[in-house]
Amino acid sequence: MQFNRISTLGRLGAAAAALLAPAVAFAQTAAAPAAEAAAAAPAMTVDKGDTTWMLISSILVLLMIVPGLALFYGGLVRAKNMLSVLMQVMMIAAVAMIVWVTYGYSLAFTDGGSMNSFIGGFSKMFLAGVDTTTMSESFTKGAAIPELAFVCFQMTFAAITPALIIGAFAERIKFSAVILFTILWLTFVYFPMAHMVWFWGGPSAYSGPTGLIFGFGAIDFAGGTVVHINAGIAGLVGAIMVGKRTGFGKDMMAPHSMTLTMVGAALLWVGWFGFNAGSNLEANAYAALAMINTFVATAAAIVAWALVETFARGKASMLGAASGAVAGLVVITPAAGFVGPMGAIIMGLIVSPVCYFFVSTVKNKFGYDDTADVFGVHGIGGIIGAILTGVFVNPALGGAGIVDYSTADFAASYAGTATQVWAQFKGVIVTLLWSGIGSAILYKIVDLIVGLRVTVESEREGLDLATHGEAAYHS
Repeated sequence: MQFNRISTLGRLGAAAAALLAPAVAFAQTAAAPAAEAAAAAPAMTVDKGDTTWMLISSILVLLMIVPGLALFYGGLVRAKNMLSVLMQVMMIAAVAMIVWVTYGYSLAFTDGGSMNSFIGGFSKMFLAGVDTTTMSESFTKGAAIPELAFVCFQMTFAAITPALIIGAFAERIKFSAVILFTILWLTFVYFPMAHMVWFWGGPSAYSGPTGLIFGFGAIDFAGGTVVHINAGIAGLVGAIMVGKRTGFGKDMMAPHSMTLTMVGAALLWVGWFGFNAGSNLEANAYAALAMINTFVATAAAIVAWALVETFARGKASMLGAASGAVAGLVVITPAAGFVGPMGAIIMGLIVSPVCYFFVSTVKNKFGYDDTADVFGVHGIGGIIGAILTGVFVNPALGGAGIVDYSTADFAASYAGTATQVWAQFKGVIVTLLWSGIGSAILYKIVDLIVGLRVTVESEREGLDLATHGEAAYHS
């Protein structure tokens, strides 16, 4: 739901005129009713409550990355690779933040002209025109948050998404390859995806050009396509192209610390409230809806995974509970502010058996080495969530409906299950193709420039010592 509305308040004097000139020119060509509606719209003012919530949400998403995701992945690898995973996650986040404010925000959330269906432009490169006077409009007419708050919130999404990918090929990837791939992948895969799903701009907050997937009518409240399917398919492609770990299928490669993985999963759950409820961009009932759905979908997925393991293996594991938690968080992400709590529970109950099947059966059948099951949980969970969002958004099933963003009255509507699910399906297919093909090309480029894999000797020694010259444990 975190679509970008035209986010300039205007400055004083000539600067204001320059910023508003395109909007004025467009308005002069608009139909009279549209002009009258725009004239009746109240002036934007900063809402301090919404702003506070967005600042807190940004911090919560950072908590998801470091230490949440870092510990979750770190516990899943062998002890000799623990620090390498922590370092990769932290450095990816740092690099992504710099790239985001340099040009990423502009590519994701500005009008790209003739390429607008796929990518934005460079009008806000280096955050040009973004300062303490500019605003991002909220969904309630007249309410707004500082544009810098929106920049920060979206920056954390750009930071966590490439960090998710590295779990798929942990323990054998070069550190230099990780950093180079992150920059390229953000530029050519993530920023276009964010634009296609979430960009909605124009001369008013309620009309104008949109990104391709938004134009399909697909809805993605907090990143089912942009983050999870995007990262999941990139992880699968990476696991295949980087290759299996040395000794895979022969050596013991069990997680070295389920304690750390559980702590990481718990931190992910806590931080995810900022991820999901923050994506409403306002502290209101829809944020509360996203919050309760994040609670109950995750709880249902944990229970479902434990039940499946009990029937399949005779015992419920802590790794399964942690995996179920992440699967539940993933599946509810695109639906968080659209479906009702009962729909969220059903989504959580559905996602765990399917993800379990992929990580326990499909992965073994095809023989790919997805270290932390990035595709099996994030990719598959994201696909299920995106499709089921189209089902459970239906008010007849307890959903909240879809706000009609083309008007200023915010009346909830619903086009029908078949129509919405088809729009969701098209969004999923575009995401899989864009990220899958784009990632494959970028992995090949990185391999040609710096190489993807460490040497066999370094892999056997462990990346902590071989790459970073330090060890996580000394006893």
